[in-house]
Amino acid sequence: MNALPSDERPVVIAYSQGRKAARGRHEIETQLELARQIAALMGASFAGEFDPARQYPANRYLIPDDTLDSHDARRLGLASERNLYGGVVPFPFVGTKVVVHGLPPGAHEAPEGWASGFGERVSGIVLPGFSAFTRGDAHAAASLLWRDGAVRLKRPSGIGGTGQAVVADRAALDAQLDDIGEEALRAEGVVLERDLQDIETLSVGRACLGGLEASYYGVQRLTTNNHGHQVYGGSDLVVVRGGFDALSCIDMPAEAQTAIEQSRAFDEAVSDTFDGFFASRRNYDVGSGTDARGQTYRGVLEQSWRIGGASGAEIGALKALRDDPAVRIVRASTTEIYGANAAVPADACVYYHGIDPHAGEITKYCTVDG
Repeated sequence: MNALPSDERPVVIAYSQGRKAARGRHEIETQLELARQIAALMGASFAGEFDPARQYPANRYLIPDDTLDSHDARRLGLASERNLYGGVVPFPFVGTKVVVHGLPPGAHEAPEGWASGFGERVSGIVLPGFSAFTRGDAHAAASLLWRDGAVRLKRPSGIGGTGQAVVADRAALDAQLDDIGEEALRAEGVVLERDLQDIETLSVGRACLGGLEASYYGVQRLTTNNHGHQVYGGSDLVVVRGGFDALSCIDMPAEAQTAIEQSRAFDEAVSDTFDGFFASRRNYDVGSGTDARGQTYRGVLEQSWRIGGASGAEIGALKALRDDPAVRIVRASTTEIYGANAAVPADACVYYHGIDPHAGEITKYCTVDG
């Protein structure tokens, strides 16, 4: 990638949408470091965190911490996927988990922009479930799903398995809904989905950055955090130069091929249904597992059109592809280790090491194998 004259280089900016108080310090610093790496990859300057009082040049490139809606994108001067590492949706709900499922039969409420046909179109590539925006609709959805076992409740913006609970009866559901609150339920909704055991998750994604395009599939790993809980521990990705078509052409296990097909179908459904959607970073989690009756399911669990846990590997892979145009496939991994004395490979790129006030000591790094 040839360097641009300084007056033509984009300015890279990290954008947090004003929700820092709800995020861990390690998440904020990880976003900043990955934004620095993106700026270096693009041959751009890095302007730090977004400051609404500052004047930025028109040639700007944002790294948001969440999916943006069209209103914010226009305000920030973002017209296409070439302007950000992430995505833009026409309505806020499209960027959350609630878009994955349709409403229960006879639902009484839905947000502005809701497209009933979308849920029908993707019903065969997602797990059995519904989205709801009122208590009554949540009960109707759960009652249908309880016929075949326990139900998993998901809050719309939970990350890494947070904001979820298994609800086996009406009392458990009401307790969760009480905690959410009526106002938040109507504004953001909730997902009720078939609860699966021994679930395995594959990730499928596509990243476009500075004229480079790569697609991947991979697996997620769990680790134990400083509080003894199982949390996200990293991703192992197989990354190919090009889009989803190129990815589908390489040798891979059958379950990975199925995950790619389901992710592509979901991605196409979003693009076809929601005018104004665009994204340079697309990541889809596809889960498989069995329910209480032993029935096996596989489907798209959620989408991520923002910087995420696998982004360190995405950026590392894009750099490897940029550095050697002859390379077609690389393997890239991210690893998150909690506690002191983390063993880090000599060739790793560390993008966070520190002591978070809440999470404790964490080390995050990426490795790339060409």
